[in-house]
Amino acid sequence: MGNPVKIVMIEDDEGHARLIERNIRRSGVNNDIIPFTTGTEAVNYLFGADGTADQHKGQALLILLDLNLPDMTGIDILRRVKDNATLKSAPVVVLTTTDDAQEIKRCYELGCNVYITKPVNYENFANAIRQLGLFFSVIQVPPVKA
Repeated sequence: MGNPVKIVMIEDDEGHARLIERNIRRSGVNNDIIPFTTGTEAVNYLFGADGTADQHKGQALLILLDLNLPDMTGIDILRRVKDNATLKSAPVVVLTTTDDAQEIKRCYELGCNVYITKPVNYENFANAIRQLGLFFSVIQVPPVKA
């Protein structure tokens, strides 16, 4: 088996980020979680200084993406990831408060793998993330293009 999966979490709400990480851990997932609170930081990490994302070749990445970020939209990040030859095979899980049918359709058309609307209720949100963590523990994630 290749490198362990790195989870790239792009979430600007610190409370949501803590809740997501805590409940992923509670489901038994111990993979590295690399958190970003802005799209700019995440894009810099994902694509690197040269914009190619080649530094991630051979790594297995899974991207947790909020759509509502302070500096750019998650849609823009999703589009860039899926248009990039190196990153396009990385699964993208959209995890957001937006439940608009057009937005959901757009994300799937752009290549997101899973779209989850964050429940408003704390306990429902925590439970949804634990279930997501269980999902992470069984899925196979291919390394990005080598």
